Amino acid sequence: MPSTPSAKRVAFLACAETLPGPGTRRGDAFEHDLEVAALRPAFAAARFELTEMDWREPVEAFAGMTLALLGTAWDYQDNAEEFLAKLETLETAGVTVCNPPEVVRWNADKRYLRDLEQAGATIVPTLWLEDAGRADIEAAMAEFGSNDVVIKRQVGAGGIGQHRFTRDSMPESTWRMARPAMVQPFLPSILEEGEYTFVFIAGAFSHGVRKRAGGGEYRIQSLFGGYEEAWSPSSGDLATAKQVVAALPFADLLYCRIDMIRLPSGDLAVMEAEAIEPYLYPEQGPQLGERLARAVAKRLRP
Repeated sequence: MPSTPSAKRVAFLACAETLPGPGTRRGDAFEHDLEVAALRPAFAAARFELTEMDWREPVEAFAGMTLALLGTAWDYQDNAEEFLAKLETLETAGVTVCNPPEVVRWNADKRYLRDLEQAGATIVPTLWLEDAGRADIEAAMAEFGSNDVVIKRQVGAGGIGQHRFTRDSMPESTWRMARPAMVQPFLPSILEEGEYTFVFIAGAFSHGVRKRAGGGEYRIQSLFGGYEEAWSPSSGDLATAKQVVAALPFADLLYCRIDMIRLPSGDLAVMEAEAIEPYLYPEQGPQLGERLARAVAKRLRP
C-alpha cells in the first residue's frame, strides 16, 4: 500500500515461516494471511500503513515505524531471549511495542499460570518440573488419579513439543523431556466440547470461539487438524473469563486471548492467557480489524 504523508506506519511482526514468499511456510501460515487481510483495510481507514515484517530484520529496517504489533512471530519460543532483546531495542528506539516487552517476558513462561491461580483464577491442575522422565509421568498419574496425562513445554506455543501418555502408551524408560515441563491430567472435555477462546481488545470482550480437535487428535491447533467455530459464551462463562483478565498483572493490554476448558466440576479453567502473539480468529470476529484499529489509534493519540 503506498504511504501517505499523514499515515502512521505499523509493523506486523511475523517470522520467516509465516510470511508470504518463496520459502517453505508453516502449515498454519494461512492464519497469518487471514489476520493481515482482516486488519489491513481497517488500519488503512484509520490512516495506518500496515507492513508485514520478519521480527529478525535489523533495527534500522524499523525506522519510521510508530508501532510494532506482535502478529505471527511464532518461532519466538525457541529464541525467547533474542526475541525479547529485539522488542526492547525497538522500544528504546521509540517504537511502541504491543504488547510490551515486560508483558512478553512474563507471558512467555507458562509458570505465569501460578500467578493467575494465586490471584484467584482457576487453572488446570498442574505439576511443574525442571525436566521430566518416565518416572515423573508415573508420579503425575498417581498425583492426579488419572491414567491419561499431557506434558507440555513451560516455554512453548501451538502444541509443538507436547506429548500425551496413558498407562497403555508410556514412553521408553530412557525418555526425557529435556527442558522445563508441566504435566496436567488429560481432560475428556477437550474432545467432548472443545476448548473455548475469549478475545479481548483493550480490555473489552470482542468475540468468542470454540476450538475442536480433528479426527484422531486431541490438540485443537490447525497444525494438527483442529478447526474453529463462532461461539457466544453464556453470561457466567464470560464473567469467568473477565475475572481472568482482571487477574492479569498488566492493566493496559492492547489484546489478550483467554483459552479455557471445562473441568469435570463444570467450571471453566484457564489453559492459556495469551498476550504475546495469539491468533485472534478474525473469521469468527468480523469486527476485529475495526476494534483493533480503534484501540491502536487511542494508544497512539498524542
